[in-house]
Amino acid sequence: MHLTPREQERLLLAAGADLARRRLARGAQLGTTEAIALVCDEVQEMAWDDVPLSEVIEKALAIVPRDRLLPDVAALAPVIEIEALFPHGTVLVHIARPFGPATAGSAGSVRAAIPDVELTPDRPRATTSLHNRGALAIWVSSHMPLGSLNPALEINLADAGSYRLDVPAGVSVKVNPGQVREVDVVQIMGDR
Repeated sequence: MHLTPREQERLLLAAGADLARRRLARGAQLGTTEAIALVCDEVQEMAWDDVPLSEVIEKALAIVPRDRLLPDVAALAPVIEIEALFPHGTVLVHIARPFGPATAGSAGSVRAAIPDVELTPDRPRATTSLHNRGALAIWVSSHMPLGSLNPALEINLADAGSYRLDVPAGVSVKVNPGQVREVDVVQIMGDR
């Protein structure tokens, strides 16, 4: 028998899903590979039966209970995407967080060597308000001098150009239209 690559993949998924079903039947937990295979197999079968796409995605999230998974499966499979054959044609089915959110400290997470690091120690700090008088939301990024912001953003701080947000690098603060937001700021050192 000659099989196309697509047919071979479908049979391989079915075999992986069968393994998952046998493990679940005897009370064993599933690893990432067989859990993904089971979800993909069920998605393929629902597509074959012409279940609406939104319903397929909703049902896919409940196929494998979280307590039946080995630790870190949710972190190792944050998304499943599979091409499913519906009667009307092939559709890419995207399932976000198929096994729920990853837990803190799970596989792939970043752990700091030192738990608490003080950012910019010994620099003068203050608290100020940002008032968005514009019609659109304004994002303020971590290292932008407050004196260089959008003029629609009113800053209640003398010498605003000498300060920036007191947040880690890469973090931004959103100020919605009409909103007054209190923020902590830290003095910028060196040439400005």
